[in-house]
Amino acid sequence: KNFVGWGADGKAIISILGHRNATQRTQIREAYHNLFQEDLIKRLESELSGDFERAMYRWIWEPAEREALLANLALKSADKNYQVIVEISCVLSPEELFVVRRAYHNRYKRSLEEDVAANTTGHLGRARLVSSFRYGGSEINAKLAESEADALHEAIKNKNKGNGEIIRILTTRSKTQLVATFNRYRDDHGIAITKKLSDEGSDEFHKAANLAISCINDHKKYYEKVLRNAMESVGTDEEALTRVIVTRAEKDLKEIKEVYYKRNNVHLEHAVAKETSGDYKKFLLTLMGKED
Repeated sequence: KNFVGWGADGKAIISILGHRNATQRTQIREAYHNLFQEDLIKRLESELSGDFERAMYRWIWEPAEREALLANLALKSADKNYQVIVEISCVLSPEELFVVRRAYHNRYKRSLEEDVAANTTGHLGRARLVSSFRYGGSEINAKLAESEADALHEAIKNKNKGNGEIIRILTTRSKTQLVATFNRYRDDHGIAITKKLSDEGSDEFHKAANLAISCINDHKKYYEKVLRNAMESVGTDEEALTRVIVTRAEKDLKEIKEVYYKRNNVHLEHAVAKETSGDYKKFLLTLMGKED
């Protein structure tokens, strides 16, 4: 009913879809198709526009389908946005990443690993990041953390000669083990490994390694920085703003909001409201649990 007449009723669409979880949204899509023999996603694309349309389009997909879509868009973008690929590879659990790879294959009839390898350059190990199936347990091997903290230190010092060792460690160890290694690195060498990487170089490999470590080490802090940068840049980066709010809304957005407030002394909702407008603003605020 909201599609009939002069333009779509954004407020009504937000009030329905903005308050439904992934399972309910899938059921609504199925019911809509059964009732009207039409794909709800395609109808939304045709009726909505701009940032609001892009945000709603990302929201309505199931999480694994959405991550597959975001990965494909990143690989097709002019700048080959590997940040999104690293996020997906390093923030998701091994099980979630496996489901995303399957969703990617079903949607695009190619493997995610194949497209990452074909669309990126350099030996960043990104294909190995998306194909790795890490152990997901909480056990920590303290001796291994110590030895691999030293191995990382030597690898960073040796610049490009040590890149293979950095890739090996980042792609084979569990996240819990890696966090222990990063902590040991800071304790033994008096500097955070991300700071050391930044000091040693700003080439594509160092940036990607730094990004992967930030995602693994504390992804909530990482996402706070993405949001802050998105709104501090000249002209808001709506793509990054939408990506974080939509993908984390059903996971840990509440905690990310708390990290944002501690870092900036401003509520995330207030910052977003200041930087956005119209139905796009209303929708993001709804996903954050605050009505405009």
